[in-house]
Amino acid sequence: MNAHSGEILPAPARVQQRRALGPGTPNRYGHLLGPGLLLLYWAVLSETGWLDPRTLPAPWTAVITGVELLREGRLQTNLAVSASRAAAGLLVGGSAGVLLAFISGLSLLGGYVIDGLVQLKRGIPILALIPFMVLWFGIGEPMKVGVIAVAAFFPIYIQTHSALRAIDLRYVELAETLGLSRAQFLRRIIIPGALPGFLLGLRFGATAAWLALVVVEQLNATSGIGYMVTLARNYAQTDVMLVGLVVYALLGFSTDAVIRWAERRLLSWRRTLAR
Repeated sequence: MNAHSGEILPAPARVQQRRALGPGTPNRYGHLLGPGLLLLYWAVLSETGWLDPRTLPAPWTAVITGVELLREGRLQTNLAVSASRAAAGLLVGGSAGVLLAFISGLSLLGGYVIDGLVQLKRGIPILALIPFMVLWFGIGEPMKVGVIAVAAFFPIYIQTHSALRAIDLRYVELAETLGLSRAQFLRRIIIPGALPGFLLGLRFGATAAWLALVVVEQLNATSGIGYMVTLARNYAQTDVMLVGLVVYALLGFSTDAVIRWAERRLLSWRRTLAR
């Protein structure tokens, strides 16, 4: 009611608060929640006796055994060998994937030739190729690095190629209107457009490289984490086998974390749900 005129005023419009539909502000250490819960469940089940230590040792057993292996020098030596193999394979496979994705994505003839062959190979499991890789490269380091490179190649090629082909045609027309040179077109349109796909492919490729490493290090290897696990299996040393699995898991997790960090820095201009 108006205090001066005595007229009845309409009720003020109810202010509607905007509902937040996104996932919220991410926490820097949020990705550690899942592994932390897994470790907690594992420790509780081991301590209460629900887990038989003969089939799966307790987490503290893995820590104690890992410290002993470090003192003996076995863990860091094998870890260095495995990391160098995975890095070499990822470098070779990633370089080939990016190069062929650009040739295939920016050229019709390249797309006809390369993309069809890549799609044919995708149907062949990597394990089926190993006997031929042994025939071609022997059982030494070239075969191991080659298998890892093939495993890492496909995710990087496919994601980079898809990102290239998904670049909005309006940007291409704008570049043509502005008269950009080929180098400027690549630097300002193509590379920024392909970068999200490449980084996503790199995450998948790094994971594939670690998975392939597990396989090749059990094929007549004399060093590496896989060799250490195979040797421990022969002597029924479940604690050493567990250390190997934990090391593989930590390597995969840390590699993905590094690529995620690089992704946030390189793609800081994007505003997405992940922010």
